[in-house]
Amino acid sequence: MEYRRVGASGLAVSEIAYGNWLTHQAPGCVAAALDAGVTTFHTAAAWDGGAAEEAFGAAFAGVRREDLVLCTGVFWPEGPGPNDAGLSRKHLIASLEGSLRRLRTDYVDVHQLLRFDYRTPVAETFLALSDLVRQGKIRYVGTSEWTAEQLLQAHEAAARYDVPLIANQPHYSMLWRVPEAQVMPVGARIGVGQFASVPLAQGVLTGKYRDGRIPAGSRAATQPHARPLLMPGLLERVELLRGVADDAGLTMAQLALAWTLQHESVAAAVTGASTPEQVTENAKAAGVRLDLDVLTRIDQLLGSFVQTDPRLVWSPPATVS
Repeated sequence: MEYRRVGASGLAVSEIAYGNWLTHQAPGCVAAALDAGVTTFHTAAAWDGGAAEEAFGAAFAGVRREDLVLCTGVFWPEGPGPNDAGLSRKHLIASLEGSLRRLRTDYVDVHQLLRFDYRTPVAETFLALSDLVRQGKIRYVGTSEWTAEQLLQAHEAAARYDVPLIANQPHYSMLWRVPEAQVMPVGARIGVGQFASVPLAQGVLTGKYRDGRIPAGSRAATQPHARPLLMPGLLERVELLRGVADDAGLTMAQLALAWTLQHESVAAAVTGASTPEQVTENAKAAGVRLDLDVLTRIDQLLGSFVQTDPRLVWSPPATVS
């Protein structure tokens, strides 16, 4: 495993991070990640009603806390009440207390603001975060799917309230390069690194959906998120990447993960897995350096299926919180 610093901070994270959004019920995956040298784990308070955090809390029993970088996040609804979602001071504090209890820890390493909250002043959010940092409950702060303009607002508020803002977590893959135009350059300018989320494009870049077939138990079979990507033309192009991966001595998943890690702003590629074997395979993408010929072939094969429009950041509309 290789490790990188996040943004301009001193925090070191494993190049491959394990996220348990849809895979917190997969037995053995956390143990396999730890065996592979993965130190960085991503979850969120709202995922499966807190069960994702509880799964991590149980899995890390007996693991030295200082060896882990635990990242959790807040924004999505955690209950039926009007204050059970968003980034208000009230919800931030209540959500974090619940996260600490479920994770069985006294602090989180990176507390992530999972979307921009149009209904709460940024100053209110960062003042609350400042208090939680001083209390020792949060080490660093991150965002997720914030636009470049929103990151600049966060940077200003973080400086005003002395909050260590170090990371953003955008969707980023061979197919989804939206952050490259604005988010990544702004992040580099203000010292914010990137956790690349969904680097396997919901499993499409692993080649598992060749010819449009949906294997039993796959993400597309159980979740709707991957299905919009199952376009025959796109799947044909992705299948051509198999030859690129073979020539590089990599699996298709390793090629996709290694691709995200070529960008200097990316601190880690965050991916889940449904089996320990997948975790072990994914971890081998760490430290892989792709030469220009490989990167050029990928660009040529994917062609117009690559999305780059900076307006397509996965941010909710102003009416959602």
